[in-house]
Amino acid sequence: MKKRVLEVVDYDPAWLKLFADEQILLAQSLGDVAIDIHHIGSTSVAGLAAKPVIDILMEVIDLEALDGKNQQMQSLDYEVKGENGIAGRRYFQKGGNARSHHLHAFKKGDEALTRHLAFRDYLRVHPQVAQQYGELKQGLIRAGHNSSEPYMQGKNDFIQHHEKLALNWYLSR
Repeated sequence: MKKRVLEVVDYDPAWLKLFADEQILLAQSLGDVAIDIHHIGSTSVAGLAAKPVIDILMEVIDLEALDGKNQQMQSLDYEVKGENGIAGRRYFQKGGNARSHHLHAFKKGDEALTRHLAFRDYLRVHPQVAQQYGELKQGLIRAGHNSSEPYMQGKNDFIQHHEKLALNWYLSR
C-alpha cells in the first residue's frame, strides 16, 4: 500500500458544500440513528488552511444502532474502522489514501461532542488563533512532517492549550 502523504492547502469555500452534500447523504442513509451531524475540523473554519478532508462529527442515539448501519456506511464508500483507538467512538474514512472525509460518531451526551464543537466555534470567533493554527500546520508540512504521526505530534501542544481555552469559553457562554 502506498504511504499517505499529507498536504495543507488554503481554505476552499467549496468545503461547505461538500459537507452539506455529505450531511444529506448520511441523514438519508442513517435515519433516526443520527441525531445531529456537524461540520468540524479546519475545513469548517472560514479562512483556515487545512488538509482537504471534510471532518464530520455525528451525534447518535446509540453506538450499537450505528454499528447496525455499517452496510449503509459501506454503500456510501466509507471504510468502517470501529473505535480506532478512542473508546466510545465510531470512526469512518472515505477515499482511501486520498481521503475525502473523516467521520467521528459519539453517543448523545459524550463529552467528546462538546470538545469538538467548542474547538471549532472557538477558532471561528478567534481568527487570530485560527491564523496561528493554519501557519503551524503549513510550517509542519514545509518542514517535512507530511505523514500522520509527526504532523499530529507537531500540532498536539497547540491543540491541547487552545482546547482548554475553547472549553472554558464555550461552557461560559
